[in-house]
Amino acid sequence: MTLSLKAHLTGHIRAGNIDPALALVLETVAANCLRISTLVSKGALAAIIGSAGTGNVQGEEQKKLDVISNDLLLGGNAWTGALAGMASEELDHPHATGFDDAPYLLLFDPLDGSSNIDVNVSIGTIFSVLPHKTGLNPALDEAYLIKGRDQAAAGYCVYGPQTTLVLSFGHGVQAFTLDRENGEFVLVEAAMRIPAATKEYSINASNQRHWEPPMQRYISELLAGKEGPRGKDFNMRWIGSMVADVHRVLTRGGIFTYPRDRREADKPGKLRLMYEANPMSYLVEQAHGKATNALENILDIQPTKLHQRVSVVLGSAEEVDVVTSYHTAG
Repeated sequence: MTLSLKAHLTGHIRAGNIDPALALVLETVAANCLRISTLVSKGALAAIIGSAGTGNVQGEEQKKLDVISNDLLLGGNAWTGALAGMASEELDHPHATGFDDAPYLLLFDPLDGSSNIDVNVSIGTIFSVLPHKTGLNPALDEAYLIKGRDQAAAGYCVYGPQTTLVLSFGHGVQAFTLDRENGEFVLVEAAMRIPAATKEYSINASNQRHWEPPMQRYISELLAGKEGPRGKDFNMRWIGSMVADVHRVLTRGGIFTYPRDRREADKPGKLRLMYEANPMSYLVEQAHGKATNALENILDIQPTKLHQRVSVVLGSAEEVDVVTSYHTAG
């Protein structure tokens, strides 16, 4: 018997594991991911390939599909009455919905890995649902500065050979595959779990010369293989879409890291805490993995800015512990 996303959430509502407003948010996000998936699958046929000729708040070039996906998520999630506001990696400041007393806030990276759009490599959408604290204006950044541990739910959608939705609302991690004939997400994995040990790592090796000494040490030990101090051979995998790299980790184990480097010594990392690191770390912990910024648990970091950056080390617990220990030693 197949179980749709709606049926899955309804079962958890009845069990008291999720409230109807949060379930509605997740269903609506999924519905808009389906719309994005349809556009992604059309590619050049829908005239969505190439640059939009604009930049986002981080100064990065926006692809046409970045802008389209952002607009779809903003417009498609505004009407539920369950969201007081939304914040996006592509916007300077939050977008209030007009439902100021609604219980939740939504943050998202509308199209992670957008540099891969034009070459037909997996990309995705990452999202985080936060509780809306009473009295805080959802049009202001301060309303969203909540620790990752306090997320109500988090998830992502991968647009690859299959369109896969992965989410958690504090009761493990579930994966759903889009059944295009029926137009709905169907449960395919009820309890994703990351193995504690791994022989696979994911990092952008082209930046090696810029890494700090502890990360240099860690990767050099992996490259030394079974003749080195780790005593086993490791394989490297790097897709260039965080959502796709983390999906591999959740599916079969591994460690994903995007460390800080010396090129921008004033920045603690490249990835965004609120839109990428927090939701992915929440999922990884729910799947029995670990996530740190190489010094402390990512979910315990108190955000101070909406577009705050952070270093990321997440995945199989044993390897995350090794990386973190190298950075905290001495």
